[in-house]
Amino acid sequence: MPGFLRPLTRAVTYTRWVHLVVGAVPTVIGSFIVGVHTDSVAHWVLLGMLPIPLVAAAGMVPAMRLAEGLQARLMLFPGRHARRLGNPEPDPEPVIVARPAQTWRDRWVTALWMVLRLLLGSAMAWLSIQAGAATLSFAGAVVGDDPGGDYVFSTHGAHWSYLFLVPVPLLVLGFVTAGVGALMARTALRMLGPSPAERMAALEERTEQLLEHNRIARELHDSIGHALTVAVVQAGAARAAGSPEFTDKALAAIEDTGRAALEDLDRVLKVLREPGEPAHRRPTLAEADRLLDSARASGAKVDVEITGPLEQLPGPVTREAYRILQEALTNVLRHAGPVPVTVRIAAGERRLDLRVSNPLDGALGLGQGTGSGLRGIRERATLLGGRAQTGPQDGEWLVDVELPLG
Repeated sequence: MPGFLRPLTRAVTYTRWVHLVVGAVPTVIGSFIVGVHTDSVAHWVLLGMLPIPLVAAAGMVPAMRLAEGLQARLMLFPGRHARRLGNPEPDPEPVIVARPAQTWRDRWVTALWMVLRLLLGSAMAWLSIQAGAATLSFAGAVVGDDPGGDYVFSTHGAHWSYLFLVPVPLLVLGFVTAGVGALMARTALRMLGPSPAERMAALEERTEQLLEHNRIARELHDSIGHALTVAVVQAGAARAAGSPEFTDKALAAIEDTGRAALEDLDRVLKVLREPGEPAHRRPTLAEADRLLDSARASGAKVDVEITGPLEQLPGPVTREAYRILQEALTNVLRHAGPVPVTVRIAAGERRLDLRVSNPLDGALGLGQGTGSGLRGIRERATLLGGRAQTGPQDGEWLVDVELPLG
C-alpha cells in the first residue's frame, strides 16, 4: 500500500473524526433551532460562534476536565482500542490528565480547549456534510440522477467520467481528518497534559515509590540473607561436630533465626499487599542482642562494647542501624566464617557510631568488598545523612558507620 494512504488505514484517524464531530454538537443543535443553509460558509461560522459563551462556561466546571481528558485519551491516541494495522503492540500511553480541575488555571485551559474543539468540530462537521453531498452528487451524475440540495459541490449534467470523482471527496475528508486530528492530539498533550505542579507531584510520588521499593529490597536482602547464612553455617558446623548436644543448639539457633526472618517477611509482604496500611514494627538497635546471640551460636566469638542509651535513639536511625549491624554480621559469617568479631556501638548526643571488624586471614574475607549487601549499608547511611566505610584496613575487614542524630 502506498505510504501516503497509510493515515487512512489507522483506526485512530476515524476515532479522531468522531471526537471532532462530537465537539460540534452545540452547533448542530443551533442549526436545528435557527435553520441552516448548507452552502453558506458564513452561516456555519455564525452557528459555530454562538455557543462559545455557553461552552466556555461549561469548561469552567471542574468535572469537565475529567470528561475531556478521558475522551482525549480514548479517541485521540492509538492504544489497545486502536492498534496500528500490522502492529499488535499498542503505542505508549499519552500523558493526559484525567481528573477534575484542581486550579483556576486548569479551568481556564479546559474552557479554551472546549472552545477550540467546538470551532474545529464545527468546521469538520461542515466539511463532512459537504464531502458526503459531493460524493452522492458525483455518483448521481454517473447514472443521470440529480440528488438535489444546496451544497457547495454540485454537478452539471450527467456523464460517466464523474465516476472517477466519486472517491475524491471522501479521500480529501480522510486526509483533512488525519491532519486536524494529529494537530488536536498534540494540542491535547499541552492543554490537557499535567501542569508543572502536577508533573512535580508525579515525580515526587514516583521517587517515593522507587525509594520504598529499594527499601523493601534491602529489608528482604538483609533479613532473609542473614537467616539463610546462619542456617547454612549452623548446619555445616553441626555436621562437622557430630555432637548431639551441639546439633540441638544449632537447630535451636536455626529455628530462632528462621522465625525472626518469617516475621520480617510477613511485615514486608503486608506492605506490598496493603500499601495504605502501617507495617508491623521493625526491629531496633536496642534489640541487637538477638543478632549478637545468633552470631555467637554460629561459632563466632563476638566482643561487644555498647555505650550510650540505645533506647533513646530516633526511630529511623535505630531501625536502619539494626539492619546495618545485621548485614555486617551476615557478611562476616558468609565470607570469613566463625572468626572473632569486634562490635563497637556508641550513641552520643549528635551521632551514632557503629563499628564492626574481623581479622583477615589468607583467603578468608575475600569478596567481602563487593555485592549488594555492602552497597545497601552505604545507601542506608547516605539516606540518613551519614557515611559508611567498608573494606580491609590494618589486617582487618572493617565496617565503620556514622549516623547523625539531628
